[in-house]
Amino acid sequence: MLLPTRVGLGMLRLADAESATATVHAALDSGMRVFDTARAYGDSERWLGAALAQQRDGADAFVITKGGMARPGGAWRADGRATTLRHDCEASLLALGRAIDLYLVHAPDPRVRWATTVRALARIADEKLARAVGVCNVTLAQLDEALALAPIAAVQVGFSLVDDLALRAGVVARCRERGIAVIAHSPLGGAKRARRLAATPLLVELAHKHGVAPVAIALAAMLDAHAHVAVIPGARTPAAARELAMAASVRLDDGDRAALAAQFAPLGSPALAPATRREGEIVLVMGLPGAGKSEAAQALVAEGYERLNRDELGGSLTAIAARLEARLAAGAGRLVLDNTYLSRAARAQVLAVAARHGVAARGIFIDVAMADAQVNVVLRMLAAHGRLLDPEELRRGDDNTRMTPTALFRLERTIERPTADEGFSALDVRPFVRAPSRGGRGARFITLDVVERMAPDEARDAFVIGWAPDAPATRESELAARHAGAMLCRHGGGPPICWCRPPLPGLVLALAHAHQLDPTGSELVGTSRAHRALAAAVGARFVDAGA
Repeated sequence: MLLPTRVGLGMLRLADAESATATVHAALDSGMRVFDTARAYGDSERWLGAALAQQRDGADAFVITKGGMARPGGAWRADGRATTLRHDCEASLLALGRAIDLYLVHAPDPRVRWATTVRALARIADEKLARAVGVCNVTLAQLDEALALAPIAAVQVGFSLVDDLALRAGVVARCRERGIAVIAHSPLGGAKRARRLAATPLLVELAHKHGVAPVAIALAAMLDAHAHVAVIPGARTPAAARELAMAASVRLDDGDRAALAAQFAPLGSPALAPATRREGEIVLVMGLPGAGKSEAAQALVAEGYERLNRDELGGSLTAIAARLEARLAAGAGRLVLDNTYLSRAARAQVLAVAARHGVAARGIFIDVAMADAQVNVVLRMLAAHGRLLDPEELRRGDDNTRMTPTALFRLERTIERPTADEGFSALDVRPFVRAPSRGGRGARFITLDVVERMAPDEARDAFVIGWAPDAPATRESELAARHAGAMLCRHGGGPPICWCRPPLPGLVLALAHAHQLDPTGSELVGTSRAHRALAAAVGARFVDAGA
């Protein structure tokens, strides 16, 4: 898809009708013809439509808008329902008072099947409510699914000199292969990073050389390196719009390109493997927290591999990749990295390092069910702290023994399963297999709702579990005095903030830890689907007391 200009104006940062009108007119006068807005940007669409109607050049403008995003309390929350997308598109047409040249889904909604959202987008294209359609903020897998369902003409993603996630994720390359325009939002890295970027000595030097602002050099560098990319920086004032528009006229020479590529990763060429490979191997062990990556890595360490693990070494995944680079440069040849690596972008850093040094990179992906991962996360917490941590302790935590249930769910939603085309020399997908129990006696766990139907002296040998947010503070100790043990979840409803509310496995595992019990040799007596799921998760036999 060809846009009329490769530098456009992002409308998000405009505060009122007067400044919007003046800034849009300045952009038009400076040669910009692409304008990006969204239904979620307040009155931005109405301001843009009015401003374009006031100038003759406005008739040539290319208008991009987006739908499928709500703003509850000022937050950003994707809403990918088909009815929402259709309603937003119709409302955008009314607010703009003109045709929509490109209509985009603002972001995938994790609560709605992506295919449902994309099919709604395809219907918008079929019914000519917009001249073209596209998607925003997608992974490679989401893009590929969208391409199979709708006539995707453009993809909008964050992309700048200081943010190469879309490049590492393979989205930019797929768009190049398919002739799809990439529209870079936040092409200066966002409002906060833009100020730091503009102060970079190299950009300041090149800005002086070319007679433009440093931000214009930053944008020009992106345009020069990626011919299918357009940029839509935001501006608050007419002066800022004119400054940004000058990026389109900058012509970098080979010396400029070399200097910029040496400093900014998104401008460099993809790393190619040397003509000859050297001895050695890098192994990436990938999977959810609680998948058993540490055990797989330790087995490789026993074979002579050096382990690079973020929990042990600290720092970011980028720092781990830099450490790998240093170790390979120093002659190390066998290394294992087990740092989750759920996304294609995260893995790309390691694979690029391996390619530069001519070392094979093997992948091991441990495919674990969520229930097994949850059990392992809780067991790790109990081993480290001897008890279940409360929600406030989990929120304050910054290590892998303090993970919250919602954090684990969030990571599951971000998984991009590895594929051979990423550059692996071999890829081994292993199902998670739980090690046999190391002993302990079996026990009988009974849920609170069942116990409350029993006589006081019944089930004295049982362990009582349950969710009781409204029970008196003394209830747990009373139950413990009448039975072998008791543990209640006292936390409220809503998204889980603890590991003790069934069907999460915390209560059973914490009692088993405290009393040296074996859940897999136990039975759980309960009444609900949550109780049945809890029993299955910990390997206990479920007895349905509600049948």
